[in-house]
Amino acid sequence: MWQRFTERARRVVFFAQDEANKLGENYVSEGHLLLGLVREPDCLAARILEGMGASLGRIRAEVERIVTRGDARVGQEMQLTDRAKRVIDLAYDEARQLNNNYIGTEHLLLGLIREGEGIAGQVLSKLGVELGKARTVLSDLRGVDGITPIAEAKIQGQHGLRGRDLLSIDDLSADEIGLIFAVALQMKGRPRKERYTPEVLKGKTLAMIFEKPSLRTRVTFEVGMTQLGGHAIYLGPSDIQLGKRESVADAAQNLERWVDVIMARTFSHDTVVQLAENANVPVINGLSDLEHPCQALADFLTIKEKKGNLKGLTLAFIGDGNNVCNSLLLLAAKMGTNMVVGCPKGYKPDAGILKVAKLDARHTGAKLSVVHNPREAATDADVIYTDIWASMGKEDEAEDRKKVFRDFQVNGELLKLAKQDAIVLHCLPAHRGEEITDEVLDGPQSVVLDEAENRLHAQKAVLAVIVES
Repeated sequence: MWQRFTERARRVVFFAQDEANKLGENYVSEGHLLLGLVREPDCLAARILEGMGASLGRIRAEVERIVTRGDARVGQEMQLTDRAKRVIDLAYDEARQLNNNYIGTEHLLLGLIREGEGIAGQVLSKLGVELGKARTVLSDLRGVDGITPIAEAKIQGQHGLRGRDLLSIDDLSADEIGLIFAVALQMKGRPRKERYTPEVLKGKTLAMIFEKPSLRTRVTFEVGMTQLGGHAIYLGPSDIQLGKRESVADAAQNLERWVDVIMARTFSHDTVVQLAENANVPVINGLSDLEHPCQALADFLTIKEKKGNLKGLTLAFIGDGNNVCNSLLLLAAKMGTNMVVGCPKGYKPDAGILKVAKLDARHTGAKLSVVHNPREAATDADVIYTDIWASMGKEDEAEDRKKVFRDFQVNGELLKLAKQDAIVLHCLPAHRGEEITDEVLDGPQSVVLDEAENRLHAQKAVLAVIVES
């Protein structure tokens, strides 16, 4: 049955099971399904509810007020109640009527409204959520092939990002970051078989310059271009030899004659700056010694998926104040997310980056701090993040850094200091047993594989909105 659900809809069912478990029940009711639905604030169903003036927070409060609490009979398989099964059947019927091949969150919502007699139906009716109105709002939101007009407009260029470089998170405003997230989630929300949208970048070419080896950056950019209808060219360390075989400026001026966008993964940040200064096509920083903006976008996209709103959350970064940490600080400041960096003395994030981030934080209310006690950093955090202690280019410092950072390992004991529902991020690759233990990396609070997947979706969104049509 679940094979015909979109990933978002399957996640709603998973969340519903989690809600039932928290309430001590061994069954999933239609009330739990509604609770699961409101945990996906960026899904189409949530936008329908918001379009009718129904607050997700109010829905949760109303359901929790009347839903039953059980005695959690451990060991029994969690099943759907008859009402919940009817909701699923009605969701299938709504999808058929709309000629949709997959069941999405919008169909689940329509099914919940149609069922009507249970807790979910009562709550939705009380808040003015009516079937006819919901269908009208859904019709207004839907565009060609299921893409909402909002996301379609963003992809087609009704914004100021077209033709721009992305060298630093500071190149983006909070609204532009939100735009990228909206497009990424819209693309990701499609069933996997329907993620190929060749009309977006048909005939476009990306040059990928690599001074450093890569798994996630190379694969996600190359797959992303393929799914958007474009083509990617891999240029390894021996292909160009920037600054050696020829100058960065000469390489940039040649590449702009052939390709539509350049992504560079370099040692020196100055290299990506020179590429951008000399190429009249967008340049994306795929990683430099100063920043890793694409990684940070994927990280916050993951946090947004798992936690909902970003404002007011606390992100604890434990370890070296490196390029990833720098980009996370800038992004946290722009989105109103509190961030604590727990690092040894002498390994703080870049002073210039921190200064810029704190200026943004004044406007958003984000609290940014650097401490030298990992336990202090982790206490009451919503998100725990770590990275390897010796980044590429600093391998000769690895043994010394192991001694300096030994108390900054993210392990089970440290994780207990964070909030009970905290999630764990790591940009990968991980040095298991050093900065993070297997217990945490493979544990139930780890979302590192979702985070890695989101590199693809975040970068597809970036490509879709900056590459000239």
